[in-house]
Amino acid sequence: MSYSETLQQGVQALDLNLSETTQAQLLDYLRLLEKWNHVYNLTAITDFSEMIPKHLLDSLSIEPHIVGQRILDVGTGAGLPGLVLAIVHPDWECTLLDSNSKKIRFIQQVVAELNLTNVHLKHSRIEDFEPNCPFSTIICRAYTSLHDFLAQTEELCEPKGSLLAMKGLYPEQEIAELVHLPVKLESITLQVPQLSAQRHLIVMKPYDN
Repeated sequence: MSYSETLQQGVQALDLNLSETTQAQLLDYLRLLEKWNHVYNLTAITDFSEMIPKHLLDSLSIEPHIVGQRILDVGTGAGLPGLVLAIVHPDWECTLLDSNSKKIRFIQQVVAELNLTNVHLKHSRIEDFEPNCPFSTIICRAYTSLHDFLAQTEELCEPKGSLLAMKGLYPEQEIAELVHLPVKLESITLQVPQLSAQRHLIVMKPYDN
């Protein structure tokens, strides 16, 4: 089976309607990731076929849970999931933040080569980031604890917005640390096609939202 067919099957399993052009862009992104990974050590996954479920489909699995169109991806790394979502939704305004300059330079190259106009890059620590206006959804993937993510980002989120933390195993201890804080929590088990590992999405909303 070709990479295109593998991706198409995964997209269909997620019940997403992506054009052939968009799917081709996603694979072009992975090819750039594979190329630059030799120099910049962007991902531990070196098998291209494994990148499709572990990077693309995993990122796309949270698409139904995005609120609004102003997205912040904190600790974006190689652009996961923010860059993938930006490719799929050119109408969204996606800000990708990371303190690692090499990873930001890689994303700059992807943005240029794929001609993406809806991606804003910020080379910064989240503690030093001062956006002009708040975001409707703030995302992190393998970034930090739920407690720290909430503390660092809740002031950057719109009223009625959401904080989304992508996790592997169910983070029972991290959730227990939030029990006395004014935040609503929802745990969603993600079904990522072609991936057997556990994936969870923790949705956090302050009570005043």
